[in-house]
Amino acid sequence: MPSWYLGKIKYQQEQENGALKTISEAYLIDAVSYTDAEARLYRIVADNTPDFQISSLTRMKLSDVFHFEEEGGEKWFKCKMFYVSIDETKGKEKKIVSYMLINADSPKQAIERIEKSLATMLVPYELTDVNLTPILDVYPYSPEEEVQKVPEGFRPLAEVLAERAES
Repeated sequence: MPSWYLGKIKYQQEQENGALKTISEAYLIDAVSYTDAEARLYRIVADNTPDFQISSLTRMKLSDVFHFEEEGGEKWFKCKMFYVSIDETKGKEKKIVSYMLINADSPKQAIERIEKSLATMLVPYELTDVNLTPILDVYPYSPEEEVQKVPEGFRPLAEVLAERAES
């Protein structure tokens, strides 16, 4: 299950009249820890923004993130829904709250996309909130990012073990 972190950065941008304006941007990153999230945020933002600082990094509890790439949607909406579960041992109803993120152009489109994404859910649910977030982009975990170069003078462990097995 992904662990999502909301990273906010700030940087100075020169305006046409020469004045400096502080720009704030927010990104959602799937990472294993705060340290990993910070490192990934630096790698992602450093390419386009030369001098920035991370102003905050917080964990965001999300049960799912729905990204509709082909159909567009520049804005990210946080949706709150709940469903009722029955505690079998006590026989009582329990309300389960879930938060989801979805890209869309409007709240109406976000609701339509959430309903489309949850169409196979067997338990009846109720969508209670749809809020626009300041998130500019979402970066899920990608195994390609983890591929690292082996430092000079070192060899991959798999090679060493294979060599030992041969001899």
